[in-house]
Amino acid sequence: MNARHIDDRPDEGYTPTTTHAQWGAGNPRLRITRDDERTEFALEADVVRIGSADGNELRLPETDSVHATITHDDRDEYVLTLHGEGETNASLGADATHPGDDSETLRTGAHFTAGPWTLVFARDEFADHGRPFGGRSGGEYSDQPLQPPRPDYDEGEER
Repeated sequence: MNARHIDDRPDEGYTPTTTHAQWGAGNPRLRITRDDERTEFALEADVVRIGSADGNELRLPETDSVHATITHDDRDEYVLTLHGEGETNASLGADATHPGDDSETLRTGAHFTAGPWTLVFARDEFADHGRPFGGRSGGEYSDQPLQPPRPDYDEGEER
């Protein structure tokens, strides 16, 4: 496994701008931990089933057959749906992006649990739609510049 630093961009010359990149850009991945075990899983399929069953894209022992799914939706977002027991950012009191169900749009740093495993979503900042211009949820202080609308990913983008 090739290890990368989470922030490997140069110290100088980088100015964050829009977070709308090409379809699936930004190396979307899960960082998976349990006790002393650590690994990464690249989110390359449009639907990733997570659980203990054969045929799942990500198999984790000691979880339900299909414990969770992550869907790469038509807005170029990665959406978690938790089917088994576990904690998500929304269940811990963070703002829910899909109120009333067990789903949430994943942003860098979003985490969830499945059995004894902790999974953390990561996507390079230039493609993580929720953080334009280097800002964070709620903006930097009182100023959060608006970014242009998302591209129409159905028009000419390769999927």
